[in-house]
Amino acid sequence: MLVLGIDPGIACTGFGLLEENDRRPSMIDYGCIVTDKDQPAEERLQELYQEIFRLIQKAEPNQVAIEKLFFSKNTSSAMIVSQARGVIMLAAAESNIPVAEYAPLEVKMALTGYGRADKRQIQQMVKTLLGLSEIPKPDHAADALAIAICHLNSYKIKSLDKL
Repeated sequence: MLVLGIDPGIACTGFGLLEENDRRPSMIDYGCIVTDKDQPAEERLQELYQEIFRLIQKAEPNQVAIEKLFFSKNTSSAMIVSQARGVIMLAAAESNIPVAEYAPLEVKMALTGYGRADKRQIQQMVKTLLGLSEIPKPDHAADALAIAICHLNSYKIKSLDKL
């Protein structure tokens, strides 16, 4: 199975492409889609949509896993992130790729078994679980890989439940 994990954002959207063979995920690609902060929001969202759509068309993942929106004190940033999530989900839907959503707590639990794990602990687990020599940079890309790992773990559990 090929999974595209996405950590949505308007300034920087992290992505991580994982393939699972023989029960262990392997990293295919990761990075960030960065938009120009001087552009209007609608142009940034259009660019994000186009880049995600191209990435999906090129990689042909079986599924997309995206982080659910976490509301904090800054509602204006939450609004633009929700718009970014919308265009990402649209790109997946137009490509007929199923989308799974995971809350930050679910990702932390899947990788560390601890819902209050900090960013460094998550990044270290991404490095370890994927057998990498160093933690992927930037942080948004490492987060996207963590989301993809979470999805692979969740998918396996759901598949076993059906047996």
